[in-house]
Amino acid sequence: MTAPDPRRALPKVDTLLTHPLLAPYRDEWGRAPLAGAARHVLDACRTAIGRGEPAPNADLLAQRVVEHLDLTGARRVRAVINATGVVLHTNLGRSPLSSAAREAVLAASGYSTVEFDLATGGRGKRGQAAHAMLRTLTGAPGALIVNNAAAALLLSLGALARGKEVVVSRGELIEIGGEFRIPSIMEAAGVTLVEVGTTNRTHLRDYAEAITDRTALLLLVHPSNYRIEGFTASPSLPELAALARQHRIPLLHDIGSGLLHGTLGEEPTVDDSLRDGADLVVFSGDKLFGGPQAGMVVGAEDLVAGLARHPIARAVRIDKLTLAALEATLLAHLSGRRDQELPVWRSLRMGWDDLHPRAQRLAARLGPGAEVREGASTPGGGSLPGQTIRSPLVHLTPRSDSEAATMARLRHGDPPVIARTEKGRLVIDLRTVDEDDDDTLAAALLRALQTPPALGNGSGPATTASTESEDRTQHATS
Repeated sequence: MTAPDPRRALPKVDTLLTHPLLAPYRDEWGRAPLAGAARHVLDACRTAIGRGEPAPNADLLAQRVVEHLDLTGARRVRAVINATGVVLHTNLGRSPLSSAAREAVLAASGYSTVEFDLATGGRGKRGQAAHAMLRTLTGAPGALIVNNAAAALLLSLGALARGKEVVVSRGELIEIGGEFRIPSIMEAAGVTLVEVGTTNRTHLRDYAEAITDRTALLLLVHPSNYRIEGFTASPSLPELAALARQHRIPLLHDIGSGLLHGTLGEEPTVDDSLRDGADLVVFSGDKLFGGPQAGMVVGAEDLVAGLARHPIARAVRIDKLTLAALEATLLAHLSGRRDQELPVWRSLRMGWDDLHPRAQRLAARLGPGAEVREGASTPGGGSLPGQTIRSPLVHLTPRSDSEAATMARLRHGDPPVIARTEKGRLVIDLRTVDEDDDDTLAAALLRALQTPPALGNGSGPATTASTESEDRTQHATS
């Protein structure tokens, strides 16, 4: 007689949902997500049983449903404490918003004047105030804001050069986060890429020899996430601008990080680019600009107006919440309060004497195994490649298990804490931690150091994760 199939003994979804362990999840998630998690767990069990594994009991099934839901919840966007020292951490959202920007987002989250003119009572123009502030801030006659810098480049290429040729140096065909490459963006915009020069050396004559009657644009791209050193050459921006004017074609400069003026490492500035003859300048609203993710285009009024009329502009327009945050960020720049109000600039400007007392206090609270050492923070996030900032770092030795397990407990805490490791020790960099969060960070560290590893704690598997930005920081400080 054939033995009964053990898969038939598995409970139905509705029966599993009545398990007491799932009661709090019914209130938090609702029935549909809970039922979906139960079906996922039951399907996985049927597959496992088919491979000869034993059938789990109801308690274990319910626990697996909880773990599935908690893992899903852990992947939602949540606030974290960034203790990595990577100021513009790509995986953690780059620039944190200022208090004024957060308040502006909250105010705009309901009904708001995104396209309503209070003066006339009629329809308003989206971004009108932000565009005016950006023109004032940069001195450019034209300004347009879209949802990110890649979109700004896509729009510029599509509007100005679709079906024609764009000349770019081989040394500037960069890849940005998420494997998005300049050649791919150009292909999507419908332009023909004409590469000139070599990876390390491109001369003005290379550009001149590549210009034909099909050339619509010269494109200059700042390599914001790497550096080429040694035997290198490239024409200056004024030289390229003169060549573009000679052939009556626009010069588009993608500077990346959004530094408006002044000096910060080797980052190009919007002011310098416009002064040196670029017809259009593209840059980010986050990164060094210090606001939300957005893409800015400034420059010649007629060219910007053409971009604004292009069909792509509607597809990449900025939403109301981003617009509200950006207006607050623009105001911080205009008022001269950038370094005081924008968190990214406060972090970049903090010196040793600002951070060392905080690091000492934290180490003292953590007790034996914690010490302050000199190290380095990283600007990160597609800005200032290869550069670091001298910082005091708190080094911790896990008391009972590996640093990977301790890091996992930190990530699964409330709030999650993201740190880094070096040679078997945890490293905490307060440059990227708001001083108001020091007590919360200390409490989280103490819990993680004292809590033994737990399985099925409702936060998903305690696996280690390494980000690109964290890897860069570890390399820079090792």
